[in-house]
Amino acid sequence: MTKPSRPWWPAALLAAAAFGALAAMPGCSTFQGVNSLRGSDAATVDQVPDAKPYAGKRPGSGGQAVLIARNYQTQPPLVPHAIDNFDEITVAENQCMECHSMQKAAEKKAPRVGDSHLIGGGPSAQLRMDRYQCNTCHVPQVDAKPLVASTFSGAAKK
Repeated sequence: MTKPSRPWWPAALLAAAAFGALAAMPGCSTFQGVNSLRGSDAATVDQVPDAKPYAGKRPGSGGQAVLIARNYQTQPPLVPHAIDNFDEITVAENQCMECHSMQKAAEKKAPRVGDSHLIGGGPSAQLRMDRYQCNTCHVPQVDAKPLVASTFSGAAKK
């Protein structure tokens, strides 16, 4: 014969009463909004900055973009030109590949898409379906001053 289990409702009632008492205490911020670790209201401290234009000229507008140095060896290359005029990048429509594909890169004087992004080899290689969203890893840059001072120098081979 097994012992009957203890009813759970007294423990739940006690927990609810304790939580209610805690919320009613002066100075308790449980229900009064979020405070930052700096001691001020987070909603007024961390505001989204104004949008910045992408650095660099639009692709094909004359002159070759200056490649941005990488900070570490396995960092994806950064986009040195504006992409704000690009349509949404989809499997069917990818404006990046108009210059960076195997077939067009030399003609457009643009870096060719990496082999890790392709299926097959040679000129008939196709872009992998899990690598078509280029700006997930390859991000454009904006001309903005750093939010905090940094002495980071990176570890990429020079």
